Amino acid sequence: MDIYQCLMKDHEEVKSLLTELVQLTDEDDYRYILIEEIKNALIPHSRAEEQVFYNTLRAVNADTSLVMHGYKEHLEAETLLRSLQVMDRFDMQWKKVALKLKEALEHHVQEEETEIFSEAKNVLTQEEALSIGEAFEQLKPKLAQEGFIKNTVNMVVNMMPPRLADSLRNFGEKR
Repeated sequence: MDIYQCLMKDHEEVKSLLTELVQLTDEDDYRYILIEEIKNALIPHSRAEEQVFYNTLRAVNADTSLVMHGYKEHLEAETLLRSLQVMDRFDMQWKKVALKLKEALEHHVQEEETEIFSEAKNVLTQEEALSIGEAFEQLKPKLAQEGFIKNTVNMVVNMMPPRLADSLRNFGEKR
């Protein structure tokens, strides 16, 4: 599967989970499970996408404003997700935040699948897209095992210039 197919498959999964979440009532405790499933799907997806797709686009001199906008939207979505987790635990208007997260992700997916994919298809060959898709799928399970702090650090590292990011990414592994 190429990177576009991989990302679209994940996008559909998260959108489906969010649709299910916002349809629940305030009294439905199934929301705890859904929020955890959304987190477990979204965080590894975002980190792997940044590391192997966005950073490849930056390396081949694609339109970096599109990529940086994608990073910004990832940050916004994860901020909403973390707010949702906290608000849900304290029974504070979680549905309002869930709706904002759903809208933000739908907006991000629409932009990514049109603008970023279009830019990527202009600068990447089909073989490169297949290779990136394979790397993406291999990286996600590893990232799923990492905790909140490590994933937050990875987000920051992914936004850095590649030469700095690679040295920081490998720093903890050398010790």
